[in-house]
Amino acid sequence: MSRVAVMLAEGFEEGEALTIVDIIRRANIECHTISTAGEKVIGCHDIVVKADAIISDDVKEYDMIVLPGGLPGATNLRDDDRVIKILKQMNQAGKFVCAMCAAPIVLEKAGVLEGKNFTAYVGYDKKIETTGTFKEDSVVVDGNLVTSRGPATAYAFAYKLVDVLGEDSLEVKNRMVYFNAFNAE
Repeated sequence: MSRVAVMLAEGFEEGEALTIVDIIRRANIECHTISTAGEKVIGCHDIVVKADAIISDDVKEYDMIVLPGGLPGATNLRDDDRVIKILKQMNQAGKFVCAMCAAPIVLEKAGVLEGKNFTAYVGYDKKIETTGTFKEDSVVVDGNLVTSRGPATAYAFAYKLVDVLGEDSLEVKNRMVYFNAFNAE
């Protein structure tokens, strides 16, 4: 069974992080929230979340690492040398490295975006310096790299994470009434 680590730093985007965790767990994939701070992490909208674990080298044993956006959450992830080290190790091992919204700035620092197609929050194509190519798609997959735009794309991003891990996002979408939600008036 695949294992997913969703990283939480002070100031993370709650809507993104919790949507990702919820959908991955609904797909019966093992998913843990990993804090770079303490056991309780405060999001960018002052919602406190109790993390499943505190960051350690064990994170590199997961099959996928996911970085939600939010500010200053993404900046705090970028400035954490432990996160950068783990990202580099997981990327070199060909494991899934995923980020959305502002969090691709963390991937930039770790060198993960080099030569890859990616997306990020509006305007971040001007802030991120890389040989990678910015795309305006809601979700971009390039090999082991999966990126997404912002809070409104969290569902599409999470479903894509389920898919790349080899599970059935369609079944989860149906149970969540995903398709019916867009036909409402």
